[in-house]
Amino acid sequence: QVRLQESGGGSAEAGGSLMLSCYWSGDTKTIGRVSWFHQAPGKNREAVAAIRRRDGTTEYADSAKGRFRIRHDNARRAAWLQLNSLKPEDTGVYYCAASPGLLLLPLNQTYDYWGQGTQVTVSS
Repeated sequence: QVRLQESGGGSAEAGGSLMLSCYWSGDTKTIGRVSWFHQAPGKNREAVAAIRRRDGTTEYADSAKGRFRIRHDNARRAAWLQLNSLKPEDTGVYYCAASPGLLLLPLNQTYDYWGQGTQVTVSS
């Protein structure tokens, strides 16, 4: 079993930055990829970034390219999502997700493990 814990959400003004953290514990050898999902109010959850744990390969949703950056550190059992140039539409709950698979695409694929989510609110 893998457990994921997010932190780092909060409020920011448009154009500002936030950094989200995700720490994993448990049977972490099974984690092949880690992703961040965004769920805007009243909308479905959508992936914004993914990273392959063994080599750091990343993929981003179009909405995140050039603004968000995902990175990880296996020794620290953590992944981070740096949110830059924030927009009001980035508001929502951000979830960390992990799965044994190594393929990063499609971004919106099934994940086995989920964190509880962290709220991000961006004001205009």
